[in-house]
Parts: sequence; structure tokens; C-alpha cells
Amino acid sequence: MLPRLASYFDMSIDELIGYEPQMETADIRRLYRRLSAEFAERPFETVMEECTEIVKKYYSCYPLLFEIAALFLNHYMMADSQERSLEIIRKARGLFRRVRDSGDDPVLAREALQMEAYCCLILSEPEKVPELLERLEPFTSSPEPLLASAYQMTGNRKEAEKVLQAGMYKNIVALLNLHVSYMGLCTDAPETFAETCRRVEQMIFTFELKHLHPGQVLTAYIAMAQGWALLGEQEKALENLEKYTELAAGGIYPLRLRGDAYFNRLEEWIDESLDTGEYPPRDEAVIRHSMTDAVTGNPAFQAYAENPRFRRLVKRLRENEEKSGSRKMKQEEN
Repeated sequence: MLPRLASYFDMSIDELIGYEPQMETADIRRLYRRLSAEFAERPFETVMEECTEIVKKYYSCYPLLFEIAALFLNHYMMADSQERSLEIIRKARGLFRRVRDSGDDPVLAREALQMEAYCCLILSEPEKVPELLERLEPFTSSPEPLLASAYQMTGNRKEAEKVLQAGMYKNIVALLNLHVSYMGLCTDAPETFAETCRRVEQMIFTFELKHLHPGQVLTAYIAMAQGWALLGEQEKALENLEKYTELAAGGIYPLRLRGDAYFNRLEEWIDESLDTGEYPPRDEAVIRHSMTDAVTGNPAFQAYAENPRFRRLVKRLRENEEKSGSRKMKQEEN
């Protein structure tokens, strides 16, 4: 009877009985990693079609919708036209809005709201951002010390350490991002820009961020180089581009979030708390290409195109791109 009714109403049996499939966190991670790799290997629109079908099937699985929207944001620039890229960003914004409005997880809804605001910036709709972010709760103190105290009082020292390490890590990364954003407002005040750069460098050194989160450090180096270029300080701009290249083409692969001897509980928290786990949001080949493009496609550095130092670092970045293909071939052989 059900198959006949479903056929009559032109819908699936699942749709007929109101079944809404869900996906477990571990399966979402595996799916994200597979799709991320396929964006690097298969035709872009083929992978987009698969993503669209997944969204249709799991339209009420809000953690999955969030990750698919994030996947779109991390790969829209691979589309064959600017118009198509903007269309994909709008699709992502729509998914974030659905997660925000229909989901029952307040933390995920908050993240979706912020990502929706980010989409507005990319779409050149900055006037919508304040209106969206006004919905966020006002700043409150970090809950980690209170939670860690509770764990410690119940004899769970390991959880207390993990909670505090995660809190420190999140705030360190957030502080670095705030400084990088502030740099963009300081290019008309060279002394303030220089002091901001000094503090960023100190944070990178003190917290060993080249190891803990190299992706954020790369973003900082590009921001510093771009700022110095805009200020007409070629030597300082090239120095930061060389630091960027040294890290980008160095021993940071395979890219993943990790702890160290001090943050020795961090990787447990990453595995338990982040939907995509320790791995980056894009395939390594795509990331390496974007590292090169951040230099060669940046208008701030066009004046250096014939500079020997600039040409050397671009050459090294392009060689770094080729390594991802070689590494993947070795993995397949093994």
C-alpha cells in the first residue's frame, strides 16, 4: 500500500511517513573529508550536484547542513565564474539560516548566525551584518574556569585540564584573529601598525602557534606583508612574505589541528568537539594552491612581480603545490 501511495503522490516512502534521516557526527566527518577531497579531484559541478542531493536527503539534519554550507564556503572560489561563485555563497547562506532558525542546538545556531553574517560580507552586503549580530547574546565571562573547578571537585582532573586547555586555545586563536583584523584599520598609522605586528609576532612565538595552528599564522604573515606593502615598506613586506613561504613550504604537512607538550589534552578536545575533527576544511591540494594564490593573486604584491626575492618565494610556493600530488600518489601506492 505505501509504495502505491508514494507513487500516487510522487514522493518517496520516507517523505510519505514523515521520516527525517539523520547522520552521526563520525559519518559527517567522513563525508566532509570525502567531499573535500573530491573537490580537488573531480569536476566541480559534479561534486556540487552530489552535495545538493545530500542536502535534499538530510534537510533536517542540521549539523550536516552546517558542514555542507561550510564546505560551500571553502570551495566556492573553484567555480567557473564569478556569478556561479556568488550563487554558491547564497546557497550556503540559506543553509546557515535554516540551521539558525530551525535547529534545536543553541551553540550550532550561534555559529550558523555568525557564518551567515560572514556570507553577507562576501556578498558585499555589510549593512546586514550588524542587524544579524545584534541577535547574539552580550559578552559573558568564559565558562571554562567554573566547569574545570566542578570537574576538579569531583576528582576528574583530566577533564579539568582538557576544559582549561581548550579555553586557552580558543581564546589565543581568537586574540590572534582580532589583531589580524585590527591591522586593516592601522595602515594609515604606521606606528600603530608596527606595534600590532610586534604583538602578533610575540603571540606566535610565545604560544608556538606555528605548530599549534599554522593556518592562522599564515594568515597573519600575509596580513602583515600586505600592510607593509600598502605603507610602501618593501623590505618589511618581503620579509613577512619569506616567513610565510618558509612556513607554507615547510614541515607542516599533513595539515591538521594538534596539541603539543604543553597543550597535551588539546587533541582529545578537538576530536570530541569539532564536527570535522582535526583535519582542515579543504583538501591539501586545494590548500597548497590557495597558499600560492594568496601571494600571486594579491594586488598589494603586484609591484614586486619582477623582484628576485619575490620570484624565488613564488617559485618555492609553486614547487610546494606539486608536492601534494606526489604525496597523494605515494599514499595510493601504499
